[in-house]
Amino acid sequence: MTRVLVVDDEPQLVRALRINLRARGYDVDAAPDGRSALDVAARRHPDVIVLDLGLPDMEGVEVIRGLRGWLSAPIIVLSARHGSGDKVEALDVGADDYVTKPFGMDELLARLRAAVRRAAPAGEAAVVRAAGFTVDLAAKKAVRDGGTVRLTPTEWHVLEVLVRNAGRLVSQRQLLREVWGPSYETETNYLRVYLAQLRRKLEDDPARPRHLITEPGMGYRFEP
Repeated sequence: MTRVLVVDDEPQLVRALRINLRARGYDVDAAPDGRSALDVAARRHPDVIVLDLGLPDMEGVEVIRGLRGWLSAPIIVLSARHGSGDKVEALDVGADDYVTKPFGMDELLARLRAAVRRAAPAGEAAVVRAAGFTVDLAAKKAVRDGGTVRLTPTEWHVLEVLVRNAGRLVSQRQLLREVWGPSYETETNYLRVYLAQLRRKLEDDPARPRHLITEPGMGYRFEP
């Protein structure tokens, strides 16, 4: 289910968007201001964001800057500002599309579907096979010895980031930012704990891992 974060301080608009999006099978979170939006995004990892520029506590472009430091999900700006300067600034700092108020719900939904399609990885293998287990990115599960491995949501997210970057070093900061959010970039102890848990569940010899590799002082790498 595609998760949408709606950031707007107009309760009636948020309610209308929530109803329409849920009716079409989306999972919807909402935030009334910029700080809440950054917090919800860090906790819930939305697949797409619909963001008003005129928020009560900060400018929408500042929210986009904060999100773009660690989140790659498409951002659709929804704003009553019609000036080209506002559009250019929003797009320059990382927005993917710009819809002006008032707008037609069908148009917004079409823009949202298009943004999600563009963000989908092209040609990515849905199932990644290692020597002792497989990771199904589409089904969001790992299988070992013919059975599904029970992973917590956080364990899965750590594994998913590493698998999507198979063979490449993922820095400690990048992994912390993508899984826990930008305010956790120094909490390297989180990584030690969760990588140890994943190795116990997936590696034949957790003390000498073949697939979930630590690069001391730098980060981690998944080797199929």
